[in-house]
Amino acid sequence: MNALEIRGLRKTYGDFSLDIGELDLPAGCILGLVGENGAGKSTTIRLILDMIRPEAGTVTVLGRDNRTELNAIKEELGVVLDEVGVPGLSARQLSRVLSMAYRDWDNEVYEGLLRRLDIPADKSFTDLSRGNKMKVGIAAALSHHAKLLILDEATNGLDPVVRDEVLELLSDFTREEDHAVLISSHIVSDLEKICDYIAFLHKGRILLCEEKDVLTSEYGLLRCPAERLAELEPAAILTKRITSYGAEAIVRRDDVPVGTELGPVGVEDIFVGMVKGETR
Repeated sequence: MNALEIRGLRKTYGDFSLDIGELDLPAGCILGLVGENGAGKSTTIRLILDMIRPEAGTVTVLGRDNRTELNAIKEELGVVLDEVGVPGLSARQLSRVLSMAYRDWDNEVYEGLLRRLDIPADKSFTDLSRGNKMKVGIAAALSHHAKLLILDEATNGLDPVVRDEVLELLSDFTREEDHAVLISSHIVSDLEKICDYIAFLHKGRILLCEEKDVLTSEYGLLRCPAERLAELEPAAILTKRITSYGAEAIVRRDDVPVGTELGPVGVEDIFVGMVKGETR
């Protein structure tokens, strides 16, 4: 079963239009939604959570229509938005509030995460740094036995060590085959570490959604003289850079001559290449 299914989703704000034809998140997987600021990542997540209404399309969350049945599965959703707000409470006081909101709230798990993420448990939330606020949100989302985590820029504001810790927690979460994670970020290196699938969102459109391992094996880095690059079919070249020293290009491995020596490329290289291709 898919933990999340989007079909024909559209939303317009002024001169910005979000249009997602199809996007699936299989159970047991982590889907990274990659995009520059303003690409529509937060809008997509708010549409999934029925915080705003679309002009068209459907969203199915854990097998339920998000417009009519989201309340029935709220216990099974762990959500961290890009701005976490718990005014006037400490992280420890928040536990008492959430224990009344969630039937399966697990204070032992929560306290363990406060310690693991080095969160000041008794400090007023308003006095916490942005990074610590995000950590409180992540700890809360992981402490009521949710099946689907939806995280919007959840690693933003965290130092590299804590980001790695959070990514490890998310990876552990999806060891349960009925668990899944949707995480948006413009920090592509974070998503590359843990995601099973990557979706590229640019100006409100999905440029590509593919398994990460397939994506990185499909493309390679070619360094060669400029005249050799000119011999390739244009469709083989995702992006290129030509200098007085030669050419460097990201190419599709299947579209270059057999035996061509290619280096590895990362997800961020591919995303930037596709965006440049869209804007040229």
